[in-house]
Amino acid sequence: MSDLAIFGGTPVRKEKLYYGHQCIDSADIDAVVEVLKSDYLTCGPKITELEQKLCALTGAKYAVVCSNGTAALHMACQAAGVSTGDEVITTPITFAASANCALYCGAKPVFADIDENTYNISPDCVEEKITGKTKAVVAVDFTGQAVELERLQSICKKQGLVLIEDGAHSIGTKYKGAYVGSIADMTTFSFHPVKTITGGEGGAVLTNSETYYKKLLLYRSHGITRDAKLLEKESHGSWYYEQVDLGMNYRMTDIQAALIGSQLSKLQKFSDRRKEIVAMYNKAFAELPEIFVQKEILESDTTRHLYILRLQLDKLTCSRKEFFEAMAAEGVCCNVHYIPVYYHPYYEKMGYKKGLCPKAEKLYEEMMSLPLHCGLKNQDVEDVIHAVRKIVNHYRK
Repeated sequence: MSDLAIFGGTPVRKEKLYYGHQCIDSADIDAVVEVLKSDYLTCGPKITELEQKLCALTGAKYAVVCSNGTAALHMACQAAGVSTGDEVITTPITFAASANCALYCGAKPVFADIDENTYNISPDCVEEKITGKTKAVVAVDFTGQAVELERLQSICKKQGLVLIEDGAHSIGTKYKGAYVGSIADMTTFSFHPVKTITGGEGGAVLTNSETYYKKLLLYRSHGITRDAKLLEKESHGSWYYEQVDLGMNYRMTDIQAALIGSQLSKLQKFSDRRKEIVAMYNKAFAELPEIFVQKEILESDTTRHLYILRLQLDKLTCSRKEFFEAMAAEGVCCNVHYIPVYYHPYYEKMGYKKGLCPKAEKLYEEMMSLPLHCGLKNQDVEDVIHAVRKIVNHYRK
Protein backbone atom coordinates (compact mmCIF):
# COMPACT_ATOMS: atom_id res chain seq x y z
CA MET A 1 0.00 0.00 0.00
CA SER A 2 1.44 3.40 -0.92
CA ASP A 3 1.17 6.64 0.99
CA LEU A 4 -0.45 8.13 -2.09
CA ALA A 5 -3.29 5.58 -1.78
CA ILE A 6 -4.18 6.96 1.65
CA PHE A 7 -3.32 10.64 1.94
CA GLY A 8 -1.32 11.66 -1.09
CA GLY A 9 2.12 13.24 -0.86
CA THR A 10 5.42 11.76 0.30
CA PRO A 11 5.68 9.08 3.03
CA VAL A 12 7.46 10.06 6.23
CA ARG A 13 10.10 7.38 5.56
CA LYS A 14 11.37 5.66 2.45
CA GLU A 15 13.11 2.86 4.37
CA LYS A 16 10.92 0.70 6.58
CA LEU A 17 11.31 1.04 10.33
CA TYR A 18 10.39 -2.11 12.27
CA TYR A 19 8.97 -2.33 15.78
CA GLY A 20 11.83 -4.47 17.13
CA HIS A 21 15.38 -5.43 16.23
CA GLN A 22 18.36 -7.01 17.97
CA CYS A 23 21.41 -4.86 18.80
CA ILE A 24 24.52 -6.96 18.12
CA ASP A 25 28.07 -5.59 18.19
CA SER A 26 31.58 -6.96 17.59
CA ALA A 27 31.97 -7.98 21.24
CA ASP A 28 28.87 -10.19 20.94
CA ILE A 29 30.23 -11.78 17.77
CA ASP A 30 33.64 -12.36 19.36
CA ALA A 31 31.99 -14.06 22.35
CA VAL A 32 30.17 -16.49 20.07
CA VAL A 33 33.26 -17.18 17.95
CA GLU A 34 35.23 -17.95 21.10
CA VAL A 35 32.72 -20.68 21.98
CA LEU A 36 32.73 -22.07 18.44
CA LYS A 37 36.50 -22.52 18.74
CA SER A 38 36.24 -24.12 22.18
CA ASP A 39 35.68 -27.70 23.30
CA TYR A 40 32.09 -27.12 24.44
CA LEU A 41 29.14 -26.09 22.31
CA THR A 42 26.60 -27.17 24.93
CA CYS A 43 26.58 -28.29 28.59
CA GLY A 44 29.81 -26.33 29.04
CA PRO A 45 31.21 -23.59 31.26
CA LYS A 46 29.30 -20.72 29.61
CA ILE A 47 26.07 -22.06 31.10
CA THR A 48 27.29 -21.73 34.68
CA GLU A 49 28.93 -18.41 33.86
CA LEU A 50 25.66 -16.98 32.54
CA GLU A 51 23.68 -18.25 35.53
CA GLN A 52 26.16 -16.56 37.85
CA LYS A 53 25.86 -13.30 35.89
CA LEU A 54 22.06 -13.38 36.15
CA CYS A 55 22.25 -13.92 39.90
CA ALA A 56 24.79 -11.11 40.26
CA LEU A 57 22.57 -8.77 38.22
CA THR A 58 19.25 -9.49 39.91
CA GLY A 59 20.23 -10.55 43.41
CA ALA A 60 18.45 -13.89 43.02
CA LYS A 61 20.13 -16.82 44.78
CA TYR A 62 19.68 -19.26 41.91
CA ALA A 63 19.31 -19.15 38.12
CA VAL A 64 18.62 -21.98 35.69
CA VAL A 65 18.99 -21.09 32.01
CA CYS A 66 17.10 -22.99 29.35
CA SER A 67 16.22 -23.09 25.65
CA ASN A 68 13.57 -20.34 25.54
CA GLY A 69 11.07 -18.36 27.58
CA THR A 70 8.30 -20.90 27.01
CA ALA A 71 10.48 -23.67 28.42
CA ALA A 72 11.20 -21.44 31.42
CA LEU A 73 7.47 -21.04 32.12
CA HIS A 74 6.83 -24.78 31.74
CA MET A 75 9.69 -25.62 34.10
CA ALA A 76 8.45 -23.06 36.63
CA CYS A 77 4.96 -24.56 36.62
CA GLN A 78 6.41 -28.04 37.04
CA ALA A 79 8.59 -26.91 39.94
CA ALA A 80 5.53 -25.24 41.52
CA GLY A 81 3.77 -28.60 41.46
CA VAL A 82 1.10 -27.58 38.95
CA SER A 83 -0.70 -30.70 37.76
CA THR A 84 -3.95 -32.15 36.45
CA GLY A 85 -7.01 -30.54 38.01
CA ASP A 86 -5.22 -27.39 39.13
CA GLU A 87 -5.94 -23.85 37.97
CA VAL A 88 -3.38 -21.19 37.10
CA ILE A 89 -4.42 -17.52 36.92
CA THR A 90 -2.85 -15.30 34.28
CA THR A 91 -3.60 -12.34 32.01
CA PRO A 92 -5.09 -12.59 28.51
CA ILE A 93 -2.86 -9.74 27.25
CA THR A 94 0.27 -11.80 26.76
CA PHE A 95 1.88 -14.27 24.42
CA ALA A 96 0.13 -17.64 24.53
CA ALA A 97 2.99 -19.30 26.44
CA SER A 98 1.94 -17.58 29.68
CA ALA A 99 -1.25 -19.64 29.62
CA ASN A 100 0.00 -22.67 27.70
CA CYS A 101 2.44 -23.49 30.50
CA ALA A 102 -0.54 -24.46 32.66
CA LEU A 103 -1.94 -26.68 29.91
CA TYR A 104 1.42 -28.46 29.53
CA CYS A 105 1.01 -29.57 33.16
CA GLY A 106 -2.62 -30.67 32.74
CA ALA A 107 -3.97 -27.60 34.53
CA LYS A 108 -6.58 -25.04 33.47
CA PRO A 109 -5.63 -21.42 32.66
CA VAL A 110 -7.94 -18.88 34.30
CA PHE A 111 -7.87 -15.35 32.90
CA ALA A 112 -8.00 -12.28 35.15
CA ASP A 113 -8.66 -8.84 33.68
CA ILE A 114 -6.11 -6.02 33.47
CA ASP A 115 -5.73 -2.58 34.99
CA GLU A 116 -6.96 -0.27 32.24
CA ASN A 117 -4.23 2.29 32.94
CA THR A 118 -1.10 0.13 33.29
CA TYR A 119 -2.30 -2.83 31.16
CA ASN A 120 -0.87 -5.27 33.74
CA ILE A 121 -2.94 -7.92 35.47
CA SER A 122 -5.21 -6.48 38.17
CA PRO A 123 -4.56 -7.87 41.67
CA ASP A 124 -8.25 -7.31 42.49
CA CYS A 125 -9.26 -9.47 39.53
CA VAL A 126 -6.71 -12.11 40.51
CA GLU A 127 -8.26 -12.27 43.97
CA GLU A 128 -11.74 -12.67 42.48
CA LYS A 129 -10.62 -15.63 40.34
CA ILE A 130 -9.08 -17.72 43.14
CA THR A 131 -10.83 -21.02 43.87
CA GLY A 132 -9.97 -24.13 45.81
CA LYS A 133 -8.27 -25.44 42.66
CA THR A 134 -5.92 -22.49 42.16
CA LYS A 135 -2.26 -23.51 42.40
CA ALA A 136 -0.30 -20.58 40.97
CA VAL A 137 -0.46 -17.10 39.48
CA VAL A 138 1.55 -16.29 36.34
CA ALA A 139 1.79 -12.49 36.44
CA VAL A 140 3.20 -10.94 33.26
CA ASP A 141 5.31 -7.76 33.35
CA PHE A 142 3.61 -6.50 30.21
CA THR A 143 5.73 -4.06 28.15
CA GLY A 144 8.47 -4.35 30.81
CA GLN A 145 6.60 -2.64 33.65
CA ALA A 146 6.65 -4.66 36.86
CA VAL A 147 3.33 -5.99 38.06
CA GLU A 148 2.10 -4.94 41.50
CA LEU A 149 4.39 -7.45 43.14
CA GLU A 150 3.82 -6.51 46.78
CA ARG A 151 0.05 -6.89 46.47
CA LEU A 152 0.29 -10.10 44.44
CA GLN A 153 2.78 -11.59 46.89
CA SER A 154 0.41 -10.82 49.74
CA ILE A 155 -2.51 -12.46 47.95
CA CYS A 156 -0.51 -15.55 47.03
CA LYS A 157 0.96 -15.96 50.50
CA LYS A 158 -2.47 -15.65 52.11
CA GLN A 159 -3.98 -18.24 49.74
CA GLY A 160 -0.98 -20.61 49.66
CA LEU A 161 -0.28 -20.00 45.97
CA VAL A 162 2.98 -19.87 44.02
CA LEU A 163 3.74 -16.53 42.36
CA ILE A 164 5.48 -16.96 39.02
CA GLU A 165 6.51 -13.65 37.48
CA ASP A 166 6.67 -13.83 33.69
CA GLY A 167 9.50 -11.35 33.18
CA ALA A 168 9.93 -12.03 29.46
CA HIS A 169 9.62 -8.27 28.88
CA SER A 170 11.25 -6.93 32.01
CA ILE A 171 14.92 -7.81 32.42
CA GLY A 172 16.55 -4.67 33.82
CA THR A 173 13.35 -3.44 35.49
CA LYS A 174 13.37 -2.71 39.21
CA TYR A 175 10.47 -2.88 41.65
CA LYS A 176 10.95 -0.75 44.77
CA GLY A 177 14.67 -0.71 44.05
CA ALA A 178 15.06 -4.50 43.67
CA TYR A 179 15.63 -6.08 40.27
CA VAL A 180 12.92 -8.21 38.74
CA GLY A 181 14.12 -11.77 39.23
CA SER A 182 14.79 -11.51 42.95
CA ILE A 183 11.26 -10.95 44.24
CA ALA A 184 8.63 -13.52 43.13
CA ASP A 185 8.78 -17.21 44.05
CA MET A 186 10.08 -17.78 40.52
CA THR A 187 10.73 -15.33 37.69
CA THR A 188 11.15 -16.29 34.05
CA PHE A 189 13.09 -14.43 31.35
CA SER A 190 13.11 -14.67 27.56
CA PHE A 191 16.02 -13.85 25.27
CA HIS A 192 14.18 -13.74 21.93
CA PRO A 193 15.70 -11.29 19.39
CA VAL A 194 13.14 -8.52 19.99
CA LYS A 195 13.77 -8.52 23.74
CA THR A 196 16.18 -6.11 25.47
CA ILE A 197 18.80 -8.87 25.78
CA THR A 198 19.00 -11.66 23.20
CA GLY A 199 20.64 -15.00 22.58
CA GLY A 200 18.70 -15.66 19.37
CA GLU A 201 16.53 -17.75 21.67
CA GLY A 202 16.95 -18.68 25.29
CA GLY A 203 15.26 -18.42 28.65
CA ALA A 204 15.91 -18.55 32.38
CA VAL A 205 14.15 -19.17 35.68
CA LEU A 206 15.36 -17.30 38.77
CA THR A 207 14.45 -18.13 42.35
CA ASN A 208 15.58 -17.76 45.94
CA SER A 209 14.32 -21.25 46.80
CA GLU A 210 16.82 -24.11 46.83
CA THR A 211 13.89 -26.54 46.58
CA TYR A 212 12.64 -24.96 43.35
CA TYR A 213 16.21 -24.69 42.05
CA LYS A 214 16.87 -28.43 42.36
CA LYS A 215 13.58 -29.24 40.64
CA LEU A 216 14.30 -26.80 37.82
CA LEU A 217 17.65 -28.48 37.16
CA LEU A 218 15.87 -31.80 36.80
CA TYR A 219 13.10 -30.53 34.56
CA ARG A 220 15.61 -28.82 32.26
CA SER A 221 17.31 -32.09 31.36
CA HIS A 222 14.92 -35.04 31.12
CA GLY A 223 14.60 -35.46 34.90
CA ILE A 224 18.07 -37.01 34.84
CA THR A 225 20.61 -36.46 37.61
CA ARG A 226 24.11 -37.47 38.71
CA ASP A 227 23.60 -35.92 42.16
CA ALA A 228 24.37 -38.69 44.66
CA LYS A 229 21.79 -37.26 47.07
CA LEU A 230 19.01 -37.77 44.52
CA LEU A 231 19.95 -41.25 43.26
CA GLU A 232 17.49 -43.96 44.24
CA LYS A 233 19.75 -46.94 43.53
CA GLU A 234 23.35 -47.86 44.19
CA SER A 235 25.75 -46.19 41.75
CA HIS A 236 27.35 -48.45 39.13
CA GLY A 237 30.38 -46.17 38.81
CA SER A 238 31.51 -42.64 38.01
CA TRP A 239 29.50 -42.68 34.77
CA TYR A 240 26.23 -43.47 36.52
CA TYR A 241 23.09 -41.33 36.30
CA GLU A 242 19.37 -41.87 36.86
CA GLN A 243 16.12 -40.47 35.55
CA VAL A 244 14.19 -39.72 38.73
CA ASP A 245 11.46 -37.52 37.24
CA LEU A 246 9.98 -36.67 33.85
CA GLY A 247 11.62 -33.59 32.37
CA MET A 248 12.26 -32.24 28.90
CA ASN A 249 15.32 -31.40 26.85
CA TYR A 250 15.23 -27.67 27.61
CA ARG A 251 18.99 -27.12 27.70
CA MET A 252 20.59 -23.93 26.42
CA THR A 253 23.71 -24.09 24.24
CA ASP A 254 26.98 -22.44 25.21
CA ILE A 255 26.69 -20.48 21.96
CA GLN A 256 23.49 -18.84 23.21
CA ALA A 257 24.88 -18.40 26.71
CA ALA A 258 27.96 -16.59 25.40
CA LEU A 259 25.85 -14.17 23.37
CA ILE A 260 23.47 -13.48 26.27
CA GLY A 261 26.39 -13.01 28.66
CA SER A 262 27.97 -10.47 26.31
CA GLN A 263 24.66 -8.67 25.89
CA LEU A 264 24.17 -8.48 29.67
CA SER A 265 27.29 -6.32 29.94
CA LYS A 266 25.40 -3.67 27.92
CA LEU A 267 22.09 -3.91 29.78
CA GLN A 268 22.40 -0.53 31.45
CA LYS A 269 23.16 1.12 28.12
CA PHE A 270 20.20 -0.64 26.49
CA SER A 271 17.92 0.29 29.39
CA ASP A 272 18.95 3.95 29.34
CA ARG A 273 18.33 4.24 25.60
CA ARG A 274 14.93 2.61 25.81
CA LYS A 275 13.96 5.03 28.58
CA GLU A 276 15.06 7.97 26.41
CA ILE A 277 12.89 6.79 23.52
CA VAL A 278 9.88 6.19 25.79
CA ALA A 279 10.27 9.70 27.22
CA MET A 280 10.31 11.17 23.70
CA TYR A 281 7.15 9.27 22.77
CA ASN A 282 5.37 10.14 26.01
CA LYS A 283 6.09 13.84 25.68
CA ALA A 284 4.85 13.94 22.08
CA PHE A 285 1.72 11.87 22.58
CA ALA A 286 0.66 13.60 25.80
CA GLU A 287 -0.19 16.53 23.53
CA LEU A 288 -2.64 14.45 21.50
CA PRO A 289 -6.06 13.81 23.11
CA GLU A 290 -6.59 11.06 20.53
CA ILE A 291 -3.78 9.01 22.13
CA PHE A 292 -3.81 7.46 25.62
CA VAL A 293 -0.32 7.20 27.16
CA GLN A 294 0.23 4.07 29.25
CA LYS A 295 0.54 4.80 32.97
CA GLU A 296 3.19 3.34 35.25
CA ILE A 297 3.07 2.49 38.92
CA LEU A 298 5.52 4.49 41.05
CA GLU A 299 7.18 1.30 42.31
CA SER A 300 8.38 0.24 38.84
CA ASP A 301 11.64 1.63 37.43
CA THR A 302 10.90 0.21 34.01
CA THR A 303 13.16 -0.97 31.23
CA ARG A 304 10.50 -0.93 28.53
CA HIS A 305 10.31 -3.74 25.99
CA LEU A 306 7.24 -2.47 24.11
CA TYR A 307 5.74 0.95 23.54
CA ILE A 308 1.97 0.72 23.18
CA LEU A 309 0.12 3.33 21.15
CA ARG A 310 -3.49 3.29 22.39
CA LEU A 311 -6.00 5.04 20.17
CA GLN A 312 -9.02 6.88 21.53
CA LEU A 313 -11.21 5.71 18.68
CA ASP A 314 -14.18 7.81 19.78
CA LYS A 315 -12.07 10.85 18.82
CA LEU A 316 -11.03 9.45 15.42
CA THR A 317 -12.88 8.60 12.20
CA CYS A 318 -10.77 5.49 11.49
CA SER A 319 -10.51 1.98 12.86
CA ARG A 320 -7.37 0.56 14.48
CA LYS A 321 -6.76 -1.44 11.30
CA GLU A 322 -6.90 1.69 9.13
CA PHE A 323 -4.51 3.51 11.48
CA PHE A 324 -2.15 0.50 11.49
CA GLU A 325 -2.12 0.34 7.68
CA ALA A 326 -1.60 4.10 7.42
CA MET A 327 1.48 3.78 9.68
CA ALA A 328 2.89 1.08 7.38
CA ALA A 329 2.27 3.34 4.39
CA GLU A 330 4.33 6.02 6.14
CA GLY A 331 7.21 3.55 6.47
CA VAL A 332 6.62 2.65 10.14
CA CYS A 333 5.93 -1.06 10.66
CA CYS A 334 4.01 -1.61 13.90
CA ASN A 335 2.74 -4.79 15.55
CA VAL A 336 -0.06 -5.69 17.97
CA HIS A 337 0.77 -7.18 21.39
CA TYR A 338 -1.33 -9.16 21.96
CA ILE A 339 -4.44 -10.86 20.68
CA PRO A 340 -6.18 -11.96 23.91
CA VAL A 341 -5.10 -15.54 24.48
CA TYR A 342 -8.64 -16.92 24.76
CA TYR A 343 -9.53 -15.49 21.32
CA HIS A 344 -7.38 -18.17 19.69
CA PRO A 345 -9.31 -21.09 18.13
CA TYR A 346 -7.52 -23.63 20.33
CA TYR A 347 -8.86 -21.90 23.45
CA GLU A 348 -12.29 -21.33 21.94
CA LYS A 349 -12.57 -25.09 21.38
CA MET A 350 -11.91 -25.57 25.10
CA GLY A 351 -14.91 -23.38 25.89
CA TYR A 352 -13.37 -19.95 26.50
CA LYS A 353 -15.54 -17.12 25.17
CA LYS A 354 -15.27 -13.42 24.50
CA GLY A 355 -16.45 -11.25 27.38
CA LEU A 356 -14.22 -12.84 30.04
CA CYS A 357 -12.02 -9.77 30.47
CA PRO A 358 -13.73 -6.63 29.10
CA LYS A 359 -10.87 -4.22 29.85
CA ALA A 360 -8.34 -6.47 28.11
CA GLU A 361 -10.63 -6.87 25.11
CA LYS A 362 -11.10 -3.11 24.80
CA LEU A 363 -7.34 -2.57 24.99
CA TYR A 364 -6.82 -5.08 22.18
CA GLU A 365 -9.18 -3.18 19.89
CA GLU A 366 -7.32 0.11 20.41
CA MET A 367 -3.61 -0.69 20.60
CA MET A 368 -0.53 -1.23 18.46
CA SER A 369 3.19 -1.43 19.25
CA LEU A 370 5.50 1.30 17.95
CA PRO A 371 9.20 0.78 17.15
CA LEU A 372 11.28 0.54 20.31
CA HIS A 373 14.83 -0.78 20.28
CA CYS A 374 18.35 0.44 20.94
CA GLY A 375 19.16 0.77 17.26
CA LEU A 376 16.74 3.68 16.84
CA LYS A 377 18.31 7.07 16.26
CA ASN A 378 16.59 10.23 17.46
CA GLN A 379 15.58 10.98 13.87
CA ASP A 380 13.91 7.56 13.65
CA VAL A 381 11.92 8.35 16.78
CA GLU A 382 10.94 11.74 15.37
CA ASP A 383 9.82 10.02 12.17
CA VAL A 384 7.52 7.73 14.17
CA ILE A 385 6.09 10.70 16.05
CA HIS A 386 5.62 12.61 12.78
CA ALA A 387 3.77 9.65 11.25
CA VAL A 388 1.44 9.35 14.25
CA ARG A 389 0.68 13.07 14.24
CA LYS A 390 0.09 13.06 10.48
CA ILE A 391 -2.40 10.20 10.71
CA VAL A 392 -4.15 11.62 13.77
CA ASN A 393 -4.55 14.95 12.00
CA HIS A 394 -6.03 13.21 8.98
CA TYR A 395 -8.55 11.12 10.95
CA ARG A 396 -9.35 13.58 13.75
CA LYS A 397 -13.09 14.15 14.25
